[in-house]
Amino acid sequence: MKIEIEAQPYRYISENSSECSAECAFLLTKQNEKYIEDAHAHGAHSIVTPDECWKLFGLDRICVIGITGTNGKTTTASAIYSILLDLGHKTAMQGTRGFFMNDAPVEGKTLTTPTVLNTYRHMAQAIAQGCEYFIMEVSSHAIEQERIAGITFGLKILTNITQDHLDYHESIEEYTRIKNLFFQDEIKKLVNRDEPKAQFNFKNAYTYGVENPATYKIIAYSLNNGVSGVLKHFEDHVPFVTSLHGFFNLYNITAAMAAVHLVTNESLEKIADAVENFGGVSGRMEVVSESPLVIVDFAHTPDGMEQVLNALKEKEVLVVFGAGGDRDRSKRPLMGRVASTYAKKLYVTSDNPRFEDPDLIIEDILAGIEDKSNVFVDVNRRNAIAQALQERSGDEVVLILGKGDETSQIIYDQHLPFDDRVVAKELLKEL
Repeated sequence: MKIEIEAQPYRYISENSSECSAECAFLLTKQNEKYIEDAHAHGAHSIVTPDECWKLFGLDRICVIGITGTNGKTTTASAIYSILLDLGHKTAMQGTRGFFMNDAPVEGKTLTTPTVLNTYRHMAQAIAQGCEYFIMEVSSHAIEQERIAGITFGLKILTNITQDHLDYHESIEEYTRIKNLFFQDEIKKLVNRDEPKAQFNFKNAYTYGVENPATYKIIAYSLNNGVSGVLKHFEDHVPFVTSLHGFFNLYNITAAMAAVHLVTNESLEKIADAVENFGGVSGRMEVVSESPLVIVDFAHTPDGMEQVLNALKEKEVLVVFGAGGDRDRSKRPLMGRVASTYAKKLYVTSDNPRFEDPDLIIEDILAGIEDKSNVFVDVNRRNAIAQALQERSGDEVVLILGKGDETSQIIYDQHLPFDDRVVAKELLKEL
């Protein structure tokens, strides 16, 4: 991909060495540095660093809000986006769900954090559309691979740190180190005070939390019929109400309110009023059917599953789930253990097996379940969902975990159409 740029001795910038020419500069990043000689061989006009590229695009004209953490990035980003828009601020958002500007989708799903040049391109588009704010999810891969190089953040946010991506980072200690690496500078930051693994530079640091003293502290809350509470910030005590469910969403909403307060001149009262209009994110605790109650969620880590299941602890829950192939194997038995601790019955099935044998993935999950008397296994995900719906009775809830709003199932390198929400609705009509 080449991006055209004005008022420079060259016409384009590219991260791809093979696209370089006498009128195209090569954007040098950690990911492509081994191709620098190839860029020269293709006649690249010059070599440009991310810092130089940031200035060339004039990207300091927009406030960038970066969010990292194992869980909650997408919901927190979407809540900030929603609140800012409701308060009349032109805003863009980039992340797992795609790229959005001013309440309209621009591009579909891609990497949580795209390449440096793609992110810069999105920022330039946002500035052209008059956006004041650019919200982006920041993955651990992106931090380690320096896909956020050159970006001057207006605010950095930490949601939490639990086990994920150990197939890449190899240990929870390394994963934790990478996450915390994002918060070692003196840029304004907002950190979850209840996250024990958080380590950060205290300069320009603000905190939020429920259990521990924090700059933005929840002093009262209710999880009945949605998430509501009272947020304390110094002498201000501000009530808020949302339609979201689950204790974990109390953190996501608190982080979003605090973030908007930190980057705007808006009062907490106005921010709290805007929160009520945020209806959540597709595929995150999404109610597919009210009667019977069927919920789809993206949770695909032990902690993520525990948070969702804990939100439904007052109910009897039938859980359909699997685990992704070619990913961290060590979390699979932990997922099985968590699910078996909370659920009345489990339906263990395939997720996105990729190039792994789905039966072996299921075996890994089953290894964490001591009592298998209430475990149903079917590698066919549609069959597993069907079985759960057929066996549900009374007030039991069917919870389908792992894929959220994904619309395909990855088997080998093929993306086959499969949407948990669509499948559940189809099967409900057949009952």
